[in-house]
Amino acid sequence: MTIMQKTLWLIVSLGNFSAGYFYMHSQSTFSIILLLATLIYSVVGIYDVFYSRHSLNRLYPVVAYIRYFLESFRVEIQQYFIANNTEELPFNREQRTLVYRRSKNENDTIAFGTQRDLSEDNYLSLWHSLSPKHVKDSAKHIIIGGDSCTQPYSASYLNISAMSFGSLSSNAIEAFNLGAKKAGCYHNTGEGGVSPYHLKHGGDLVWQIGTGLFGCRNDLGRFDAESFKKTANLPQVKMIEVKLSQGAKPGHGGVLPKAKITDEIAQIRHIRKDVDCVSPAVNPECTTPKELLAFIEQLRELSGGKPVGFKLCIGNPAEFLSLCKAMLETGITPDFITVDGAEGGTGAAPVEFANRLGLLCLEGVSIVNSALIGVGLRDKIKIIASGKTASSFELLSKIAMGADIVNAARTMMLAIGCIQTKHCNTNLCPTGIATQDPARAKAIDVDVKSERVRNFHRNTLASFFELVGSMGLDDPNQLVPQMVKRRSPYGTQMSMGSLVAPIVENAFVDPLISKFDIDETWLNWWDASSADTFYVDDLFILKSPEFHHQQVKQGQ
Repeated sequence: MTIMQKTLWLIVSLGNFSAGYFYMHSQSTFSIILLLATLIYSVVGIYDVFYSRHSLNRLYPVVAYIRYFLESFRVEIQQYFIANNTEELPFNREQRTLVYRRSKNENDTIAFGTQRDLSEDNYLSLWHSLSPKHVKDSAKHIIIGGDSCTQPYSASYLNISAMSFGSLSSNAIEAFNLGAKKAGCYHNTGEGGVSPYHLKHGGDLVWQIGTGLFGCRNDLGRFDAESFKKTANLPQVKMIEVKLSQGAKPGHGGVLPKAKITDEIAQIRHIRKDVDCVSPAVNPECTTPKELLAFIEQLRELSGGKPVGFKLCIGNPAEFLSLCKAMLETGITPDFITVDGAEGGTGAAPVEFANRLGLLCLEGVSIVNSALIGVGLRDKIKIIASGKTASSFELLSKIAMGADIVNAARTMMLAIGCIQTKHCNTNLCPTGIATQDPARAKAIDVDVKSERVRNFHRNTLASFFELVGSMGLDDPNQLVPQMVKRRSPYGTQMSMGSLVAPIVENAFVDPLISKFDIDETWLNWWDASSADTFYVDDLFILKSPEFHHQQVKQGQ
């Protein structure tokens, strides 16, 4: 027997007898408490030893519950008392504190120097200029809308990323939308559809249509043109985004636990409330590249010419080139492409999907930017980056790698009070943000929290424009990948590169450009891609750009 089993039997026998004997002769308050304690310990312990499903309880009766109790707030103990300012994930204390201070208009400077190891491998930094400039006002917004768009939209460099009503509470949605209105940015609805809380305060909306087609689906779960047209033509809806996949769980589809599905959510999404709401991994209207583009064209027409694009997390780059080939063959181009990074995610996701699938945001943006350059379509399509943006440097690095604007989700949650307890998928969010519990949601003061969204947006952009100016630039559009420096394992700095070597403009479509001028990796992906199907066999052996450059040099 373990020592705690022996202790249990000692208390069951000698403990109860002694406590009973003491009570019979004393009958004091202390004797009553002592007897109750030994009896309760005995009952709980005997249950643990003979009936518990947990081996820990059987071997360590009663005291095993202490372990469960301490484990229940292990995350908080780690966060508050153990972790240092720069080691936590997904957002460390330094990042969270920066968001909190900017959202509250508090001092966001640090004293006594950086806490970062500036010489660590892969550390990203910038080179400043001795001739700093001010970013001109005309360069502080980006116009989204291609040749087929009749209602282009002027977007901020920083916007609120996709988070659905259902995943988030009604008060959180209201705070975001009112904050977007005050800040002059847009608010992406997430795949849960346009709810009354998105519309209440009049902030600009990007309506995301997920694989479940929530808000524009019929009883069979297929696209309903009339219901789409009714919502898409609301003046508040500025753009439409078709979601193919998301960074936290690419290839999986969205999940809304049934604990979060209220009657209202079921009505808005047109779903049942007695089972988990699981979006399919594939959009039923977009099973091939050409189908996706035809769907985009249909949505653009039904919405009266508003910008329409799609969102995805990049996996096999050859499959994105299949989309590029379909654009060339059909002549249909989206107005924007949102690139979600594998490091993103605000809700529930399987561990393996969150940890092991998809490219990082910077890698994905680089692939999409290069591919569009290679097919000569970059000037027609805007790129939106989405993935872990807490500071102006993280905003700048995404723009430099090829994005036009950036979406942020979790840092916007931090701005309205999220404390990163990671209970988003349990309906027990302690701050009332990621829950459908009305009592918890009431904790969010919409007016106060919307001000914090505005403050975070304004202060982050102010820092971003100042950072751009410190590099000697007066327009963020002048940023290019080589301006971001990465610390190499040899201790020197080198320009930020992509997963594969950059590609020259029109490389895939200009017959005057020799295939020998195209990196072997790009050439293989291009040859393997098809406008008629997304899937491409991942058989090419991927090597570093330096290896290919060395091969070319030796061949010459």
